[in-house]
Amino acid sequence: MDILNTIILAVGFCLIPAGVLWLCRRFSWLGKIGPVLILYFIGIIIGNIGLMPKQMPAVQEILSNAMVPLAIPLMLYGCTFKMSGARSQILALVTGMISVATAVIIGYLIFGKDLPEGAKVGGMLTGVYTGGTINLAALKTMLGVKDETYILINSYDILVSFLYLSFLLAIGIKLFRKFLPNSIESFTEKDEAAIQKEMQKEDRKPHRGFLTRVGIAYIAKLLGLTLLIVGISAGVALLLPESMFMTIFILMLTTLGIGCSFIKKIHNMKYSYDIGMYFIYIFCIVVASMADLSELNLIGGMDLLGYLLIAVFGSLLLQVIFAKIFRIDSDMMVIASVTYINSPPFVPMMAAAMKNKDVLIPGLTIGVIGYAVGNYLGFLMSQFLGLL
Repeated sequence: MDILNTIILAVGFCLIPAGVLWLCRRFSWLGKIGPVLILYFIGIIIGNIGLMPKQMPAVQEILSNAMVPLAIPLMLYGCTFKMSGARSQILALVTGMISVATAVIIGYLIFGKDLPEGAKVGGMLTGVYTGGTINLAALKTMLGVKDETYILINSYDILVSFLYLSFLLAIGIKLFRKFLPNSIESFTEKDEAAIQKEMQKEDRKPHRGFLTRVGIAYIAKLLGLTLLIVGISAGVALLLPESMFMTIFILMLTTLGIGCSFIKKIHNMKYSYDIGMYFIYIFCIVVASMADLSELNLIGGMDLLGYLLIAVFGSLLLQVIFAKIFRIDSDMMVIASVTYINSPPFVPMMAAAMKNKDVLIPGLTIGVIGYAVGNYLGFLMSQFLGLL
């Protein structure tokens, strides 16, 4: 009976994200909450109601360890890595990363040292606030962070990121335009149409095409290539000491994924990002099911919340200071900050709020670069903080 329950739960972990995605598109209020938070909630319920079969921990371990390595290359294949010569764009990219790294170090000195996994948490925050969820998941695996810590980081991240975005939309944009350089021109109907088109891309329903004959062919090719990359990465990592395996494995996956993005035939293949993101959704529900609520350190959680607040709002403050010093356009500074803190999918929404189509492509480009370097920066930060 336990074996049957294990199979049912394993299949459920793989299929529940599809149901959650459908519900998020069917009901707008669920869409505002987002699939990640809903999947964490469902996973925690599954893992703490006492119905988990004896064999399930092994299945959870397999699924959680498999999803991230599969997702990393898939999410990088379709990325376009290019940077125009625009001065504000390059400065916003560089100062944004420096701001995040500096804020994470300051937060570590104030709150992080009191956390059991403070240096690792600092690495994860660097990764997620220069990249996104994929970097957070990758660094969790790479650094061996406890499931309970990972769940807390995600929960507080959603809260802090919401407060951050609310501040920008309420007063931040207008405030920064008052004392920073601003080159926004008049906003036309054509500009609005361009931004709406980008926003519609984020609301597309790519999963509908998965089960078509063409979709299945694309998925087979993508998974075949991804498994090859996983095999090569694992082979290289096995040549080095065992203690370095996961670190080298993840960095190799990232590097090969970026390399494949420059191959036009691979770059233009459909569904790669969406399949990769679906694997991350599976990872979310599985990891959440592994978290034991009775072991959550709520007092330590307050230190973690303080750490995230400094990382997010501290990095924004530093970016404003850099923008004032180097005369970076205010809207470019804001879009770079949003791209780093909230990830690229929020760029079209923020561009619409600012009524400035000129920040669309720069914002998305900065986000793609952030995805690519997030794992490297996160790992280096965790090692640096461990020395303090």
